[in-house]
Amino acid sequence: MDNILEAKEIRKSYLNKKALRGVNLNIPLGKIVGLLGPNGSGKTTFLKIAAGILHQSKGEILIDGHIPGVHTKSVVSYLPDNEYLLKWMKVKDAVKYFKDFYSDFDEIKAEELLVFMNLDKNDTVKSLSKGMKEKLKLSLVLSRKAKLYILDEPLGGVDPTAREKILNAIVNNFSKDSSMIITTHLVNDIERIFDDVAFISEGEIVLEGNAEELRTSRKKSIDELYREVFQ
Repeated sequence: MDNILEAKEIRKSYLNKKALRGVNLNIPLGKIVGLLGPNGSGKTTFLKIAAGILHQSKGEILIDGHIPGVHTKSVVSYLPDNEYLLKWMKVKDAVKYFKDFYSDFDEIKAEELLVFMNLDKNDTVKSLSKGMKEKLKLSLVLSRKAKLYILDEPLGGVDPTAREKILNAIVNNFSKDSSMIITTHLVNDIERIFDDVAFISEGEIVLEGNAEELRTSRKKSIDELYREVFQ
């Protein structure tokens, strides 16, 4: 099976702090992978390297067979965990922004997702609740025809009802011709959609594998395993 992402001995240091200490991770096409770990474990740093926003200090990473750059940014759709939409924008302005910026943006899919998420195109970003903003950002990211979707805490600050809607949107819009890597602290809510999981602690992968095989061999849910690894 072809890998959309191949990371070998990825290391990243900030002055005296080692954020990543030799991460090895392969993500095959057609898989939803959970990258799980506590705050400060290196999750976001790794995602930013994969998205081409940061550069590793050592090691090699290939996305779709290429070093992160112009090509990989055209096949990666990245949802960061920070705010990036301008407050004055209306929802329809955000859609236009993505349409103008990304050639693979599917405006019809975006319209469908906005309806599904109960988002009004004339509402301003400033007026949206945190949960509604997350729905909007996810709708935009999922409307690209990417090969790799990178979602950093897509359920952050979202109430339980909205979480279910977001998870349904992810599953319903996932294509087996693409892959997805998701970070989250809400493991219990989201583990059902993972094909594979990788636990990261202090910049190193400490456990990884097929989610169902791990459940069977360890006789625990992924959430229970998470609590065991990071207790």
